[in-house]
Amino acid sequence: MSQRQLRNLARLLAEAPATANALAAMLSDASLADLGAAIRDETTRRARASGDQDAILEAAFARGFARDGLGVQPWIEAPFLVCPGGLVAKNRANHRCQFVSVDERWVWESNDLIREDKRSLGAADEGFRAVALLPIVEGMALDVVRARMQRGVHSVERVTSLVVHAGRLVEVERREVSARGVR
Repeated sequence: MSQRQLRNLARLLAEAPATANALAAMLSDASLADLGAAIRDETTRRARASGDQDAILEAAFARGFARDGLGVQPWIEAPFLVCPGGLVAKNRANHRCQFVSVDERWVWESNDLIREDKRSLGAADEGFRAVALLPIVEGMALDVVRARMQRGVHSVERVTSLVVHAGRLVEVERREVSARGVR
C-alpha cells in the first residue's frame, strides 16, 4: 500500500471513527491480532517519545500518596498512565503496602512499563514509594492491591479493579477482603 493510500485511510478513520469498527470486522483473526499489536506498539513508542517523564514523576511523588504513606489510585496524565505504590513498615515483620497489577502482572514486571522510580521513606518508617509510568492502552486492566503483613503473615485487604476505556481510567470493581480472604 502506498504512503498516499495509507494517509487517506488514516484520514478516513480520523474523520469517521465508526469506520474502524467496519474495518476490524472485515479483517481475519490473524490480521486483527497483527493490527492490535501494531497499535499497542505505536502507543508505547509515542508515550516513550513524548511527555516529560521527569516532571510527571516529580509531580506524582508530590501528590500521588495519601496521608498513610501509601499510593492513591492510578490516574492518566497524557501520554502516561501513572501508578503510585509503596510499602510502609515499622519493622520487617509488619508492614502495609499497596501496588498495582497490570494485566495480571505486577507493574514492575509488566512488559508495558516505560519507567519506574523508587524512593526510600527515611524518617521513622522503613519502606519506599514508587511511581510507574505506562502507556495508555485501550483495554488495559489494572488491579490496585492494598495489603498488610502482621507477624510475618501477608493478607490482602482491598482490591480495586480499573480498566482503560476510551482513553479514560474507569473503576469496574472494588472488593474488600476479609481476614479469611486471599493470602
